[in-house]
Amino acid sequence: MTDIEGTVAPGYERVAEAFAATMAREAGASVAVFRHGVQVVDLWGGTAGAGRPWRRDTLQVVFSATKAVPATVALVLAERGVLDLDAPVATYWPEFARHGKDGIPVRWLLTHQAAVPALPRMPLADIYAWHPVIARLEDAVPEWEPGTAIGYHALTFGWLIGEVVRRADGRTPGVFFREEIAAPLHLDLHVGLPESELDRVADLITPPGERAALAAMDPAALQTRTLVISEEPLDLSVPAALTCEIPAVNGVCTAGGLAGLYAALIGARILAPQTLATATTVAAAGPDVIMGVPSRSGLGFGLPSPDLPWYSPSAFGWPGHGGAIGYADPQTGVAFGYVPNRLHADYAEPDTRAANLIRAVNASIR
Repeated sequence: MTDIEGTVAPGYERVAEAFAATMAREAGASVAVFRHGVQVVDLWGGTAGAGRPWRRDTLQVVFSATKAVPATVALVLAERGVLDLDAPVATYWPEFARHGKDGIPVRWLLTHQAAVPALPRMPLADIYAWHPVIARLEDAVPEWEPGTAIGYHALTFGWLIGEVVRRADGRTPGVFFREEIAAPLHLDLHVGLPESELDRVADLITPPGERAALAAMDPAALQTRTLVISEEPLDLSVPAALTCEIPAVNGVCTAGGLAGLYAALIGARILAPQTLATATTVAAAGPDVIMGVPSRSGLGFGLPSPDLPWYSPSAFGWPGHGGAIGYADPQTGVAFGYVPNRLHADYAEPDTRAANLIRAVNASIR
C-alpha cells in the first residue's frame, strides 16, 4: 500500500479518499487545493524515483500547465502599461515582422491565433539556448492568415510571449516570474530551474510507446511540425532541459506551487480583479486547426469546455501532457494543482486521476 502524507481540512476527507484510490495505481504524485486563499488540501505520496520517496517539496515537470507562467507575466506587464496587447508584436520585436507577420498583435500570441505554431527541426542545444529558436520564429511564415483561426501553439507559445516580455522588460519570463511573483509569494514553481534544485525533481515515467507514436506521425503534417521540433527526442527530465527556459512546457513545481499561483491570481495578489476577469473571458473560440478539437481561449489561459471535470463558467487554467493540471474557479474560490510523475499511458482511455480528485473537491464544497 502506498504511503500517503499530508493534511486535509475538515470537510475535505473525500479528496483524501480519492487521492488514496488514485495512488493505488500511481507511482508518485501530489495534490493541493486552496479555497478562498486558504490551503485545505496538501497531500503527497508514492515514489519520486528509485529509493526516493515523494516528499512535500518534490518537484515535477508539468508540461503545458507551464503556460500559466508566461501568460501571467505578460498580463502583469500589460497591467503596468509596459505591454500593449493590441500593439503589433513588431513594436517590441521588430525582426518578427518578416514574412507578413507585421500586423500580428500581442494578444494573438495569447489566444493561439498568431499562426506560427511550427518550427523546422533543430538540435536540442538550439532549443535549450533560446536565441536560435527566436531566430527561427523571426523567419517563420504563418501557417494560415493570422487572426482567422485558432491553432494550439504547443511549444512556440512560450517563446513567442517570452521574447516579447524579454524585449519589453529585459528579463526572460522565467526570471521575471521568479523575481516578481514566485519569490514574493513563496511559490515553488520554476521555469528555468536552478541547478541547486535538481535533486528535488522526481523521475518522469514516460509511456513505453510514446516515442514510437511520435515517430510514426506524418512529418509533413502541421500537427507533427507543431509537436516535434527537435532532431532528437525532447526529454524534459534531463538537467539541460530543466535548467533552461522552454516557457510553454518545462515548468517544474510542487502541487502546492501550482495551486498557489492560481490562488494568488483569484485572490488579487498578482493582478487586479478586472484584469483577471478580462483575461479569463472568452477571447477566441472555434475549432482548433491543429488539434482538431473545439477550443476556447482567454488571454493566455485555457478555458474548459463543459465536458471537462474542471468546467464552470468562470474557471480558467492549463492541463499538462500526461496528467498534470492547474486551474482556478473564482466563482467557488477553488485553486487546484495536481502533479504526477507517471504520464498517462493509454490514449484510448481517459485519464481519470485528476478528474476524480476534482469531483471530490466539488463534492466537498457543495
